[in-house]
Amino acid sequence: MRAVVQRVNEASVTVDGELVGAIERGLLVYLGAAERDDAKDLQYIVDKIAGLRVFPNDDGRMSLSVHDVAGAVLVVSQFTLFGDVRRGRRPSFDGAADPQDAERLYLAVVEALRGKGLLVETGTFRAMMLVQSVVDGPVTIQIDSRKLY
Repeated sequence: MRAVVQRVNEASVTVDGELVGAIERGLLVYLGAAERDDAKDLQYIVDKIAGLRVFPNDDGRMSLSVHDVAGAVLVVSQFTLFGDVRRGRRPSFDGAADPQDAERLYLAVVEALRGKGLLVETGTFRAMMLVQSVVDGPVTIQIDSRKLY
């Protein structure tokens, strides 16, 4: 699994003109699932997102997690994180999980983050979404479960 995580002051997702998810201070997570991702990949991503210390403490050092600052998480499915442009100019998405597996993993990540006591909002899986955010910092972190092995 791959995640691109941004520290935000606010973020929202709109589908067909309807607001489907919104947060104030917290993390905007773009999440993609790869072929053969399993429970180990899922747990790695969830633990990293929940524990990521990217919020400043009183001294201005990044040492607090989203939970520590009573923030929220907005998770947006993003298979394009697996876009491969090594050949040609048009991305190949062959490394992305098939939609059924990707949705199952996406929903499992959302539930696991909620299980850690976090307020989690979502986009709409397989929908064309308008994502808006006010990125704080900017702070953007990439997480890839395949870097485990």
